[in-house]
Amino acid sequence: MTESRVLLVDDEEELRHSSAQALELAGFRVDTFASAERALEFIGFSFSGVVISDIRMPGMDGMTFLQRIREIDAEVPVILVTGHGDVQLAVRAMREGAYDFVEKPFTAQTLAGTIRRALEWRGLVLENRRLRAVAGKRDDIEQRLPGRSQAMVDLRYKVRAIGASDADTLIIGETGVGKEVVARALHDLSSRANSPFIAINCAALPETLIESELFGHEAGAFPGALRPRYGKFEHGRGGTILLDEIGSMPFDLQAKFLRVLQERVITRLGSNEIVPLDVRFIATSKVDLEREVAAGRFRADLLYRLNVATLRVPPLAQRRSDIPLLFMQLVRESAARYGRDDVEISPALASEIAERDWPGNVRELRNAAERFVLGLESEQDDARPNGARLADKVAAFEKSLIASALAAHGGALKPVYESLGISRKTLYEKMQKFGLDKRLLAAEAQRDDNA
Repeated sequence: MTESRVLLVDDEEELRHSSAQALELAGFRVDTFASAERALEFIGFSFSGVVISDIRMPGMDGMTFLQRIREIDAEVPVILVTGHGDVQLAVRAMREGAYDFVEKPFTAQTLAGTIRRALEWRGLVLENRRLRAVAGKRDDIEQRLPGRSQAMVDLRYKVRAIGASDADTLIIGETGVGKEVVARALHDLSSRANSPFIAINCAALPETLIESELFGHEAGAFPGALRPRYGKFEHGRGGTILLDEIGSMPFDLQAKFLRVLQERVITRLGSNEIVPLDVRFIATSKVDLEREVAAGRFRADLLYRLNVATLRVPPLAQRRSDIPLLFMQLVRESAARYGRDDVEISPALASEIAERDWPGNVRELRNAAERFVLGLESEQDDARPNGARLADKVAAFEKSLIASALAAHGGALKPVYESLGISRKTLYEKMQKFGLDKRLLAAEAQRDDNA
């Protein structure tokens, strides 16, 4: 397993440095950050460490930081540092997924003990994931990019193949399909997994400061540049840089970026010194870049240099068979996040969900799942002409899926509910609902094998 590390986030410089020194003396490798945004770049599915964060910070506070980490990987242990009056807030954070909290003032021994327990737990999580992958069970990529349609099976195959190659990659897909999820998966499968993953939204960069943001600058490079500053590219050295919506990059800047891609060097504004750049570039686009080239808005040579490998993420409209099961998974995730019990989805709702258009794709479907779990979206009576027939089809598909899994595992329930991603209680309820007998299914499968 990769070396464990502790990411320590606190905006108070003196406390940050004194805590880091104490933890290093206790034998931990510690990286310190003044802001949560910077620390977030080091967290992924293969992150083998622990995060310690103050709750009250300017910009992104500890609670928001916790939520962002859980969106990347819900099993990264986060220890929150609280003030005397923040205990109630810390208890709420524990309900929302924090590993533990320590109250100021704390001793180094107390914090070190909590870190050791968290590291042991994270080690078990990663080892369990590895063993599940070796055993042929659902792995991390299948959890992050779920779906049984051929389009998603092919996408996962390509992600696994390209992820380890370190090749620059172009990801094409509509808004909300999960392009950044694919990019993070590529990063986590690579040898750069424990180095920064820096996402740059090309459409949101201020046009007057875009070169400084990307390339950095020296003191005096332009009015207001009082001290030297690393750019985003230098911050990402050793890791992966995601250029989100690269089609929005200004045309003038595209030529400079092409040089970075070709030569893997940068020059800060106001400097003649060349800085080597060891990074992997991943770019995303929701528009057809070949059309942008034809329209004169995107450089042809940059497109050809970027798409060493190209991944196309299908919209939900092209994989409608995945929608009911995907919605069920998103509901389970939302229920776990909000501390709710398993939420049942009726055939009528599954039918309505499958029929509906989702122009916002997975992002829009996730929002609908959250509203459903919170009780903000009620189940609608399906008054469409073919509603009952479609509801029956959804129920029949679910019954067939469970029956096949029971037969494949000889009637053993644990591998069935684990492979389907549901609880034991939910599996029992569905077996009763569909009248499935595990012994009869196992016996039938045995007769088929012997035939």
